[in-house]
Amino acid sequence: MFKYAAISSVAATVILASQLTHQPQPTTEYVATPAAFETAANNYKNFCSGCHGEKVEMFVDRQWKHGKTKDDLIKSITNGYPDNGMPAWGKSLKKEDIDALSDYILEGLDKASKYSFASKPKSNIFTSEDMTVKLDTIASGLSSAWGMTFLPDGDMLITDRNGSIYRVDRNKQKEKVTGGPEVLAEGQGGLLDVELHPKFAQNQLIYFSYSAFKTVDGTKLSTTAVMRARLMGNLLTDQKVIFEALPYLKTRHHYGSRLEFDRNGFLFVSVGDRGQHQPLFPQSVENACGKIHRINDDGSIPADNPYVKQDKAIASIYSFGHRNPQGLAMHPTTGEMWEHEHGPRGGDELNLIRKNVNYGWPAISYGINYDGTVLTPLTAKEGMEQPNLYWIPSIGPSGMVFVTGDKYPAWKGDLLVGSLRFKYLNRCKMENGKVVKEEILLENLGRLRNVQMGRDGYIYVGVEDPGFVFRLVPVKK
Repeated sequence: MFKYAAISSVAATVILASQLTHQPQPTTEYVATPAAFETAANNYKNFCSGCHGEKVEMFVDRQWKHGKTKDDLIKSITNGYPDNGMPAWGKSLKKEDIDALSDYILEGLDKASKYSFASKPKSNIFTSEDMTVKLDTIASGLSSAWGMTFLPDGDMLITDRNGSIYRVDRNKQKEKVTGGPEVLAEGQGGLLDVELHPKFAQNQLIYFSYSAFKTVDGTKLSTTAVMRARLMGNLLTDQKVIFEALPYLKTRHHYGSRLEFDRNGFLFVSVGDRGQHQPLFPQSVENACGKIHRINDDGSIPADNPYVKQDKAIASIYSFGHRNPQGLAMHPTTGEMWEHEHGPRGGDELNLIRKNVNYGWPAISYGINYDGTVLTPLTAKEGMEQPNLYWIPSIGPSGMVFVTGDKYPAWKGDLLVGSLRFKYLNRCKMENGKVVKEEILLENLGRLRNVQMGRDGYIYVGVEDPGFVFRLVPVKK
C-alpha cells in the first residue's frame, strides 16, 4: 500500500470519473488536504467508493476510455477531460497525491489481470499446483450442458438448455430422452438443472428445473419451475409440476434454477431475482424471486420452513436476498448447503445457506451496475449476511461441487466452481468452513457451465457453445 496525503472527496470522485462517461462534474477546484488516512486504499474507500464501488477492483473492471497505463492515469488526473466533465487537477493536487491514486488503481488492475489467459489450450493435459489431469471427452454436439446427473447403472443424464435431454452410457453413446418439460429457451431460459431422487434406485424419480411459460393477455410470461417425472429407459412418464416460482414475469433472465437434495430428503431450489431488483423484490418474502426454496420431494412444504405460518409469505422460502444463484452443493461431511450467485458487475458471492437468513441483495452488494454507476454504496448492513467469499471482477459462477473420494487427494474436500466469464474451473481450498486459497484450473477451456462428481469418483465438467462434457482423469507425474 502507499502512504500519501488524503484528498477531498469531490477531488477523488472526479479523478476516477476520467475513465468513464459521467454527467458533468462541478468545476470548483479543491486543494489537497493534509493526510487524514495512512494509505491510498483508505482514501479510495472513504472518498470515492460512494460513486465507484467500495473496492477498487469494481472501478477497474470496465472499459478505459483514455488508457490505463500509469502515464495515462497521471495525464487524465493532471490535465483532465473537460468535455466529459473531468476537470484538470494538476494545479490543485500535489504530484505525490496523483501518483498515489494512480498506483492504487494500477494495483487493482493487476489483481484483475490474473484472469487474462493468453491462448486456448493446445492439448488435453492440464497441470495445476498439486495435480495434473487429462480431459476425456464424454459427450459432444451439445449447445449448453446445463445439468448433469449420474444413474446407478453408470449412465449419465445431461440437460441441454435448448430443451434436449440425453442419456450417455459407459461407451459414450448418446441417446435422446423424451417426455421432458416444454421450455422457453429464450434469453437465459430453457431446460436447466437435473437431479435424481435420493431413492432413485427404488422409485426412478427424477427432477428437472426449467423456464416454464404461459400467455396472459397476449403477453408471454415465464418463471422457474420444477417437474418431477419417472425415468423408464429413455422415456419420462408420470410428469408432475411440483414447484412454480410466482409471479410469472416478462423478463427472460435470472432464473437461478439449481437443484440439490439434502440428507433429510428435502429438495432445495434456487430462484433468481428475474432482474427485478427495483423495487426491492428479493427482500420481500411475498414473492418467490431471489430466494432459496426448500420443499418435500412431492412439492409439499416442510412444516419447519420459516414462513409457513406468515400471512402472504411464500411458504417454500428458506432464505432470501439472493440475485441469481446458479450453484448449489451439499457439503459431504457437514451436510450444510452452500450456494453461489452472480453479482452485478463484480460481487459474485459464495454463501453458506442458513434458514431465515437475509443475504442482502440488492440492499448490499460488492458489485456495481453494468453501466458503471453504483447500485448501492453499502457492502454491509445490520441483519444481512456477509458472503463467505466474493469475486471482483465477476467470474460468472455456474455449477459447483465438493471434491470427494480418493482420485484427487490434493483437492479432496475443496469446492470447485465453474466460471462462465473467464472460461475456467475455480478451485476453492477449504479449511474449517472457509475458503483459504483459490487456484485457476483448466484455463480457457470454455464457458464452464457445470461441474459434478460422478458415481465413479471422477470429476465431470460441462462447457457450452459448443457444448461438451469432459471427465477429468488424474495423470501421474
